Amino acid sequence: MPQKTKRRVVITGMGAVTPSGRNVNEMWKELIKGKSSVSLFTLFDSSTSKTKIAGQIKNFNFEKEFDGFKKDSTLNNLNRHAQFAMMAADQAFKDSKLDQSEGYDPEKFGVYFASGEGGVDFINFANCTIQSIKETSPVKVDKEAYVKSTRGTLNPYGELEQEPGMTLYHLTRFFKARGPAFNCLTACAASSQAIGESLEIIRRGVADIMMTGGAHSMIHELGITGFNLLTALSTRNDEPEKASRPFDLKRDGFVVGEGSGVLILEELESAKRRGAPIYGELSGYGSTADAYRLTDSHPEGRGAIKAMQMALEGAAMTPRDIDYINAHGTSTAVNDSVETLSIKSVFEDENKNVPVSSIKSIMGHLIAAAGAVELICCLFAIRDSIVPPTINYEEPDPNCDLDYVPNEARNVSVKAALSNSFGFGGQNIALVVKKFDK
Repeated sequence: MPQKTKRRVVITGMGAVTPSGRNVNEMWKELIKGKSSVSLFTLFDSSTSKTKIAGQIKNFNFEKEFDGFKKDSTLNNLNRHAQFAMMAADQAFKDSKLDQSEGYDPEKFGVYFASGEGGVDFINFANCTIQSIKETSPVKVDKEAYVKSTRGTLNPYGELEQEPGMTLYHLTRFFKARGPAFNCLTACAASSQAIGESLEIIRRGVADIMMTGGAHSMIHELGITGFNLLTALSTRNDEPEKASRPFDLKRDGFVVGEGSGVLILEELESAKRRGAPIYGELSGYGSTADAYRLTDSHPEGRGAIKAMQMALEGAAMTPRDIDYINAHGTSTAVNDSVETLSIKSVFEDENKNVPVSSIKSIMGHLIAAAGAVELICCLFAIRDSIVPPTINYEEPDPNCDLDYVPNEARNVSVKAALSNSFGFGGQNIALVVKKFDK
């Protein structure tokens, strides 16, 4: 039997709330300037923390900034990352003209999201624990006293919002998406995986439109402390804006960021029927696992290499067709060197000619939201023929010897871009996006 023609999938809407800007256009301008958004964080007392810096979204007020808040009282208890998600999703929804259109079936409109765990009410939890401690040897916790204390202290709705799937619930309900609904949390690769799986859902005909991307905020006591214990974070507290330095010899760890990036993926004919804007075509997706270690990439880059190869094959492209690579580029010693090795393995003789940059140098690492924001940057690079820089690149590392677009944006004609996301736990995702060709 003849093979069924693969359905083409385009991007018709984009939204973002990041340390570099409250929408995609603000963000893009700051990225092209190469202006760091990393600073001392203020979300909790950092006096006893080894790391005191982050890519924090400053002066954020969901109630005032989100128009939909006044229309929906159930949004009162949203976690910080869910607030980011709602704002970015609303931008993407409107950007795609879905708010003006009746030309789509809600049961063919789905959501595949990457939502992080909610922020923990650390102070109240700690106080409840302290109040229930028995002064014995060894020290014990009075369970009944603990339960009594928490009942009068903790917000039940706030506790419910800690579940990663709650953001998905809010998105599907608010935007009346009655199609496929999924949430994934595969660490730093999560939103790229959500985008890739959304691509396949549309290609299979299960949905015509997918809202996808991710949201995360780990700038809290447990998040920062956990990464510090893994020795994964930069401690360059005296120079926050210079702390994130992917591929530089003196990098000392990544910088946590927060925010959300959301895209609307749509089957081409559906987009054309609605008269929706088309920013580019998503054509390739690769997903692999290292099956190696919890926090380290495989030293030979086997998972990353295969993911990039799968994405290129899915897009029916060769390395010669790629004009720009948006690197995972975390600013950790292992990740940057292994990613460099992996790119060189896939691109071979072409690797010296392809510009590679990491926007994590500017806004930090948005964890589950990182991949979506980085794919949006690839779409802007295609639109504007300019690629953002890797800032703080001062001293070359012999193990990192590609063209990292150091410190200044560069004019480059970009028809196709590759975006990499490699997560703790060994998840590897690669996406290929290209200029839309009618």
